[in-house]
Amino acid sequence: MSELLYRVALTKIPKVGGVTARNLVSHCGSAEAVFRASKAELTKIPNIGEAIAQHILTQDVLRWAEKEMDFIEKNDVKVLFDTDKTFPQRLRATHDCPFQLFYKGTADLNHGRIVGIVGTRKPTAYGLRFCETFVEKLLPYNALIISGLAYGIDVAAHRKSIEMGIETIGVMGTGLQRIYPSEHREIAQRMVLNGGLLTEYPSDQDAEREHFPMRNRIIAGMCDALLVVETATKGGSMITANTAFDYNKEIFALPGRISDPMSAGCHKLIKNQKAQLIESADDFINAMMWDQLDKRRFIQPRLFVELNENQRIVLKIIENTEGGALIDSISHKSQFTPGNIANILLELEMQGLIKTLPGKKYVVV
Repeated sequence: MSELLYRVALTKIPKVGGVTARNLVSHCGSAEAVFRASKAELTKIPNIGEAIAQHILTQDVLRWAEKEMDFIEKNDVKVLFDTDKTFPQRLRATHDCPFQLFYKGTADLNHGRIVGIVGTRKPTAYGLRFCETFVEKLLPYNALIISGLAYGIDVAAHRKSIEMGIETIGVMGTGLQRIYPSEHREIAQRMVLNGGLLTEYPSDQDAEREHFPMRNRIIAGMCDALLVVETATKGGSMITANTAFDYNKEIFALPGRISDPMSAGCHKLIKNQKAQLIESADDFINAMMWDQLDKRRFIQPRLFVELNENQRIVLKIIENTEGGALIDSISHKSQFTPGNIANILLELEMQGLIKTLPGKKYVVV
């Protein structure tokens, strides 16, 4: 068995979170050594009582971990530990950083600019319009959008990002097999091809109330700045905002009518000087000092505007496949038929965006 399997197994032990998992590995030398330790050795470790030791000794989680590894390998899931270079470094700097993350996607978790967008599950037309316009305005600045895949503002931010060709990551409070809410399964699949899905929970973990505040800390920890678009004074968005404040992140809040309960949370953040008042995306860009000279070249956005969604998906897959992509691989990742792939490849080749290498591999020009 590999060290990876033993580390994955640690996530399934009851009452073993990130701090305890690190504690176990630090004292034993490796995750494998944790499962080979005796009960006496385990209970000598600070904060490891008999209950946790007994769960480790039963080895039941190892049998579960073998099935989990099968899912990981079959579904191109990356398991990231807080010691890995590819682990989100902004998140790693927080005091309650997860021990490990499960990630399916193409986006760089250490992207140069990451913007978190959160808000109510029941937004007004005003809030939705602002959210969509805000995302659209970020296009030239090569930002990555992160949110929680929830109803309302979250999914609006994800959808607009995909429409604009902006990478977007959904942080989940469930495992990767349990898209929540289930109505967002389709957009989640599209996000995998233009961003990704991220969770600290094993693939078969169902939605539980206490998981979502934990999910929110990942959004807060990974972003450079957080935008709050409509929220009541209590709820997930306020948890995310307060956590981001504790992490010393830049926070922005959209004001609304003083009589609107869904603006009360934003007003509270502004009044308590936890968030800056924002009236437009330009306010955000100026506050973040994203100078016009620092805009990414307009070549890529202009290309994306001219391409349809299927073409963008295929182009993104080719771009993220080292050494060139085969038709079968593109078909598997996009879930398009080989016939459709062949037509899309021809269209992209005629536009001079890709070329064919020996062995029928396709690369971006």
